[in-house]
Amino acid sequence: MSEPTTHPTPPTRRTVHTHCPYCALQCGTRLGNGLGEVTVTPSDFPVNQGGLCQKGWTAPDVLAVPDRLRTPLVRGADGRLSPADWDTALDLVAGRLREIRRESGPDAVGVFGGGGLTNEKAYILGKFARLALRTSRIDYNGRFCMSSAAAASNAAFGIDRGLPFPVTDLGRADVVLLAGANPAETMPPLMRHLDRAALIVLDPRRTPTAERAALHLRPAPGTDLALALGLLQLTVLDGRLDHAFVRERTNGFEETWQRALPWTPERTERVTGVPVDAQRKAVRLLADARRAYVLTGRGAEQHSKGTDTVSAFVNLALALGLPGREGSGYGCLTGQGNGQGGRELGQKADQLPGYRMITDPAAREHTARVWGVPAASLPGPGPSAYELLDSLGTDHGPRALLVLGSNPVVSAPHAGHVAERLGALDLLVVADFVPSETARLADVVLPVTQWAEEEGTMTNLEGRVLRRRALLDPPAGVRSDLTVLRDLAVRLGEPAERYPDRPQEVFEELRRATAGGRADYSGVSYERLDAGEALYWPCPAVPSGPAHPGTPRLFLDGFAHPDGRARFVPVEHRDPAEVPDAAFPLYATTGRALAHYQSGAQTRRVRRLTAAEPEPYVEIHPDAAARAGVEAGGLARVVSARGTVVARVRVVEGLRPDTVFVPFHFAGDGRANLLTGPALDPRSGMPEFKVSAVRVEPVRPDGDDERTAAGGVRAEAVRDRAVRDEPVGA
Repeated sequence: MSEPTTHPTPPTRRTVHTHCPYCALQCGTRLGNGLGEVTVTPSDFPVNQGGLCQKGWTAPDVLAVPDRLRTPLVRGADGRLSPADWDTALDLVAGRLREIRRESGPDAVGVFGGGGLTNEKAYILGKFARLALRTSRIDYNGRFCMSSAAAASNAAFGIDRGLPFPVTDLGRADVVLLAGANPAETMPPLMRHLDRAALIVLDPRRTPTAERAALHLRPAPGTDLALALGLLQLTVLDGRLDHAFVRERTNGFEETWQRALPWTPERTERVTGVPVDAQRKAVRLLADARRAYVLTGRGAEQHSKGTDTVSAFVNLALALGLPGREGSGYGCLTGQGNGQGGRELGQKADQLPGYRMITDPAAREHTARVWGVPAASLPGPGPSAYELLDSLGTDHGPRALLVLGSNPVVSAPHAGHVAERLGALDLLVVADFVPSETARLADVVLPVTQWAEEEGTMTNLEGRVLRRRALLDPPAGVRSDLTVLRDLAVRLGEPAERYPDRPQEVFEELRRATAGGRADYSGVSYERLDAGEALYWPCPAVPSGPAHPGTPRLFLDGFAHPDGRARFVPVEHRDPAEVPDAAFPLYATTGRALAHYQSGAQTRRVRRLTAAEPEPYVEIHPDAAARAGVEAGGLARVVSARGTVVARVRVVEGLRPDTVFVPFHFAGDGRANLLTGPALDPRSGMPEFKVSAVRVEPVRPDGDDERTAAGGVRAEAVRDRAVRDEPVGA
């Protein structure tokens, strides 16, 4: 973790200041090339303070992977992907899109984006979908990340920003409660800011983060909401409620309190498994701290009741008087690199740029005016991400799908079903820089630029707008996503000037489109960012006088509701969509491992990362392993009502005996999301990744499953979409 990474590149000396391509922490880095090598070193950027995780150190390795896509690929009559020139590929895509729209209407075409796209790409992608395609069928994989926290924050505070304060504020905290978050593995440099605080960690696993905790609470999967209700009940009855804050700065406490009142410590223990004395200690630590934070992660959010669960933790923070004062508060640890900017700039089904809601007439008028079209021509809201994927190839769903920056064959819930739906399409187009599992199913694959080959901006988990800078020219034959979208739009009859492909030109339009919105970028500019200013949205343009400095800390003068007051949101606990039974006696929960990121399409191609974590695995408690007849180091099948994962067994004493853990980075028969189901949060559209009922079975050592698990990545075979055995596009 402490040595720079190198790989061959043209021998030109150059250094740029940019950011890591992975998580939403967006650690600052310096990339250099010279003497035939690309090097990465951490910069003293506030969020990482000179540190990087092993993914950041090895990020340049992905720039030179052997199977880098360098030419468009088109599936021929023989069912195989073969090289084609750009005009042939784009003409084919545009022709098929026109034909499908003519036959079935604009909503017969869908778009699926990604939380790793730059702000400029996310903005143009949303514009392209709604103008060039005229479709409402657009969403992105960020729906699987923090949509529950977004819905809860909007309800409570009137605005959604992952952390409404700078990351560095956490470094002065006395106590931090982490509900379903494991930053020691998912964003290790963040732990530098948590060294001082006493950590309260809520997780059914004894993760590396939990090992550093002053207090580790291990609720049964799917019971975080009940635990939060119990903690609120104790806060009030033990005399810890901040009466003045509740009276002066909030609404809705009484109804919320009535919902929490039945959750006595004893009932909470029966439902969650968390002992009464541990509940009391958690409340005491939070209430006695001068500076305290409540932070949620995917463990609390990825549930069919994820929005209510986050609301329950926000209610706890409000009862303690934490939000809206410097040095304390509530926040969400956003996962993907641009999960924040990706949704607030137009990729999400119900939103227009600036975090404007697509059903708001004033928002539609403003956006249409910037785009130069009638407001009535803009489509309405579409289905959420899983609903979109589930509808593919059906009578009521898209016949064609464009995928940019995402790998839903691995990352989507009910993954086997999603692969089938992708296979049912008349046209699947994937833009990517490596042949991901989704790209291997495509009819057309378009090779696009990587992070170190492009300019643009990202918005990190604290709402700070950052500059991404290019070090390298892209390989010959590779185009930027912006150029691809412009060229497709022109072929679909749109004027070229409506789709600029220079990132700075896109950003200037983005500024106008977001002006006056909740996520206002109009006062941000490349010039200010390049001058080193730290600009957090909202940052409105100022007609005269000094430029707006941005807003590093929200809510100090009031919350974003019209009356300036935060809202308690009454919630009730309910069981997950699926609970263990005789056939499936264990909970399965999914998550990340230190060495890999998201679907693993990038990190599984990095030798040092695959050496650290080479294959799918399942963590299981010794007692559960003995009952299942599996042993450490052997292979097991993890079976749910939807599918089976084959994985290497790790026996872990720190796990709850009723729970197994499977990381979701692997492909083929190691896909954790073969287990997960289609249950969705009714408010956020978040799938229930964190709870599936499963059983565990041993695998004979000489069977097909041994070969499959050890093989790691295995291409899907859906209908007639065959894949070459050799690397695609190599």
